[in-house]
Amino acid sequence: MTTLATSTLHDCRDAYVAELVQLAENDERIVAVVNDSVGSSKLAPFQEKFPDRLINVGIAEQDMVGVAAGLANGGKVPFVSAASCFLTARAMEQIKVDAAYSRHHMVLVGQSPGMAYGELGPTHHSIEDLAWLRAIPGLTIVVPADPEETAQAIRWAAQHDGPVFIRVSRMGVPAVNPNDYEFVAGKAVTLREGQDIAVVATGTVVSRALEAAELLAARGISARVLSMPTIKPLDEQALHAAATQTKGIVTVEEALTSGLGGAVAEYLAQHVPAPMRFVGVPDQFAPTGSVSWLLDHFGINAEGIAHAAADLLGV
Repeated sequence: MTTLATSTLHDCRDAYVAELVQLAENDERIVAVVNDSVGSSKLAPFQEKFPDRLINVGIAEQDMVGVAAGLANGGKVPFVSAASCFLTARAMEQIKVDAAYSRHHMVLVGQSPGMAYGELGPTHHSIEDLAWLRAIPGLTIVVPADPEETAQAIRWAAQHDGPVFIRVSRMGVPAVNPNDYEFVAGKAVTLREGQDIAVVATGTVVSRALEAAELLAARGISARVLSMPTIKPLDEQALHAAATQTKGIVTVEEALTSGLGGAVAEYLAQHVPAPMRFVGVPDQFAPTGSVSWLLDHFGINAEGIAHAAADLLGV
């Protein structure tokens, strides 16, 4: 049996660009706005096909979001594509005011998030984005787990009447969703049933949660695995079921644990208190190192997730 660890890995940026080109072929309103990031966003195919519909503002992220808001106000559907660390940190005021407060239909595509830039260190890690973006009213936050989910989320966002942030990974990930999968904003995906504990994961680490479930099964522990592609709004029904039908919840993310973990904890505390453990980056800056080393350093791997689950269960 082939495991996820040995499955073919895919760069979600390829799925993003392929879908964006296809959408643009059928909708002349769609434009791309970048911060001198055509290469890192893999947008060359879009630029070649639609040279007049790609606006490169240079390394000026605040201007980038502001320009996109102006385009949206003029009837365009802008996809703002930039490294997540710079898009979210430098242009936070514009995301808050020009995108969310103004309720513009624009899609913010945070490229290479989490610790994808590994060796470039804390200035390029984007581990805070989920935590601070979910504090902005009216902003939908999507973190796809694989290429198909990425493509479907991009397609959905092109039609959604409002601002959306989509985290697009550059770290290779395996396909985790079923062949008949359909992305629905605000809905979790049960990838594995289980009664002892629930592992709620998002983005690049969903495959690692599935691997952890295999390790737990070998110890006689039945783990439910929920993929949570939408951080805001959360699938509260799925969380309620997980909290009441298992002995506790472990959240997993390639981010500070105040992202998905904080969002889940806030819901549970108010509606259905349940024991929790958090797997992700704790309250500290991530050091410099390769992506694989950083994930292992923080226990964001199958063994670390399984350990957190066992610790919660006291076994």
